[in-house]
Formats: sequence, C-alpha cells, structure tokens
Amino acid sequence: MADKPRVILTGFADEAANNKLAVEQFAAFAALGLQYYSIRFIDLGEGVKNVMLLTKAEIAKIRQLQNEYGLNVSSIGSPIGKVKLEDVDDGTSNRYVPFKKYLAKDVAKACELAHAFETKLIRGFSFYHPKDSNPRDYLNKAVDQLGQIAEACHRSDLTFGLEVEANLIGSEGHILAEIYRQVNHPAMVLIFDGANIVVQGYTQEEVYEQYVAMKPGLGWLHIKDYLRPQMQKKGGHVDEDKMAGFVPADRGYTGHEAILRDFATIIPKLERSLKRRGIPGVFVDMEPHVKGGGQFGGFSGPDGMGVALRAFTKVLDYVGIDYHLRDFDDIRAARGF
Repeated sequence: MADKPRVILTGFADEAANNKLAVEQFAAFAALGLQYYSIRFIDLGEGVKNVMLLTKAEIAKIRQLQNEYGLNVSSIGSPIGKVKLEDVDDGTSNRYVPFKKYLAKDVAKACELAHAFETKLIRGFSFYHPKDSNPRDYLNKAVDQLGQIAEACHRSDLTFGLEVEANLIGSEGHILAEIYRQVNHPAMVLIFDGANIVVQGYTQEEVYEQYVAMKPGLGWLHIKDYLRPQMQKKGGHVDEDKMAGFVPADRGYTGHEAILRDFATIIPKLERSLKRRGIPGVFVDMEPHVKGGGQFGGFSGPDGMGVALRAFTKVLDYVGIDYHLRDFDDIRAARGF
C-alpha cells in the first residue's frame, strides 16, 4: 500500500499559554507532542514581546529553552505587511511606514530572526488598503512592494508566506492568487486559512473556490475554523476585535474535510518543492483562537489548544493524511537510548 501523504504539525505557541510565558508555551507544546512551533508573542519574565522586538540576549535564552523542551521554530510569525499601503487617515489605527524604511528595517529584522531561530519561513501579509476602498485599485503597488519583500527573503535564502486575511488587499483567495501570479517569485508562497475567509461572510462553497484559486501558490496551511457570521457583509470590512466565533477544525463552516482531501493530492509535489528551498516539509500551523481572536493574534489556552489539536488530527485521520506526534521512542532517542 502506498504511503500516506504526510504533513508536519506546528502551531502558534503563544496561543497555548495563559500568560504567554515562554516556559508555558513550550511545556504545553511538548506535552501535546508537537516538535515545531511558530513564534509570535513571548514573555521571558519581563513582559510580552512581539518576536520582532526580541534582543540577541532574549533570542539566546529562548533557544536554550527550546532545546530543553525539544522544540524547533517552523516559522517567524511576523506582522510584516500589516501596515498601510498609503499614508491616508481612513479611521483605522493601522500604522504607515515609508516602504524603503520598512524594507530596510522591519523586513531585514524578520530575516535576521529567521536565521537566528534556524527557520526558512517568514509569515506575512499583503498591506492594508484604505478602509472601504476597492482592494484591486491598489493591486499594482502591493505587487511591487511584495515582490521586493520576496526578493529580500530570497537573498537571505528564506521563503515569505503570504496569508489570506480580512481587511488586507489579499483578503480573499482570488486576489491573493493574482498577487502571487504577478509577483512570480520563487521566494513567495501563499498561506491558506479558511477561517479568515469565513469571517468575511463567504459560504463554504466560496471558501473552497478560494482555496482552489490559491492552490498553485500554496506553501502551507493555517488551521482554525469559524461559525459563519450571518450579519457580516460579504467581503466588507471586518471588526477583528469583535470576532468570537472560532471553533475547532471539525465544527465550523470552512469545510476542512473537502479542502484537506484535495490538499492531500498535492502534498508530495509540494514537499519536494519546499525541500529544495531547505524547508523540512509541508507545515500545517495550528492557530485555533478557540478562546478569542483579533487583529494581531488569538488565544486558546493549553486546554483549548489540546482540544483543537485532537479535533484536527481526527480530520487528518479521516481524510488519510499522516502526521507525527512525539512518542516514547522520541523520548528514548532524546535520552540517548
């Protein structure tokens, strides 16, 4: 019998920690059997910091703790691209940074962090267009700037993953696919997140259509789900601070079963492509938000992360996708047996 297609389970570890303390994050992930995590927010005992603000000393301390818990970083969960494309007052609190400065400072810092944590992947976004405007009117400028970000990552031997998310230019799969096609750079891939589409009022059928549109550019998946908001204007501005309908991957409106059945068919080819760029395989990133989510992150707690992970592995089992969780043999190997 042919081997099942295989993915690497990972997740945003800050979601599993009640206080975002590093030891809480790592203990929860190790207990759940995960060996990879995406780093986003972390507290080393002196307050919560975004990964982009970490000092060299803090990075060294985190790496030491990682080793103690047997963890590796799958991606830098950066906020790159979550800034305004245009310097206009549109009633939002999103910041604007001149792009040359942004490329030289923020993007360069994200690349430095990827090397420091020995990962090849940086998660990012497609810039905010002015609120209530048509995102396609800003496509050319976004493509230009994202192409420059991809090139900066490429020069650092890294890969930039562009996530679909509400309120950004790439808020839905067809636009993100068009960005990918126009950027046309080997260092840029797409990240599918079905819940980020559902929150915008799209139906399950439309979510699947957007997945299909993104499929040629896919690099990895984010996993969370949502009970579709009945009053949300389709494709309109989403109040991210009021989103409270996130659920495990077997309960919402995303339709993970159909998406994952199709995704299984492309995993072997995608794995070969990613490995050529130094990436160990096809990641699926748990970001369940089961206790709440917002513009720059979410929360699940150790219990919520456990519930979400078990629900997701049931779906993987059902559709025939293999995955790895730690077992006794891994513990023996770590002890040198």
